[in-house]
Amino acid sequence: MKTFLALAAIAFATPTAFAQSAAQKAEDHYRQGLAAEKAGDPTTARASYDAALELFPGHVNARYRAGQVKINAVSIKSAASEAKIGSVQIPAYQLEDATVQEAIEALSLAMDKATEGKIAPNFVIEDPKGKLTETRITLRLKNIPVKAVLNYIHSLANTKARYDEHAVVIYTR
Repeated sequence: MKTFLALAAIAFATPTAFAQSAAQKAEDHYRQGLAAEKAGDPTTARASYDAALELFPGHVNARYRAGQVKINAVSIKSAASEAKIGSVQIPAYQLEDATVQEAIEALSLAMDKATEGKIAPNFVIEDPKGKLTETRITLRLKNIPVKAVLNYIHSLANTKARYDEHAVVIYTR
């Protein structure tokens, strides 16, 4: 009788242990998806969420995030690009009576130098009416993040930035 009870206990415990294991593996994939999403990689995030759902179809958070990644893949990449570019620290940035084009070119060179060529964004200026050619910028900044430099340029030139997948587009407001 004791043998029968022991075998019955093992038989009932095994599926539960497997379910917990599958749920834990699904949770691990879900967390990998969150990390990939935060890093700006929607393809890896979606694959991780799908793997979590394959292991544990009832994982509602993975299902929700997979849908959000599908809808917002472009903005996820843009946000990661903005964070990556904006976090670069520029030791010195000085301009005297420069155009917006010159200011952006100087910023691009300063970023290239500060990151030793690892981050060199493609800046594009959209100015179909030629308003920005008349705007002049003078700045003297030290030890400042690129995001702050761009904010200064935007406030002085009345511009905005849009972070696309392969470019930072500067345009008039």
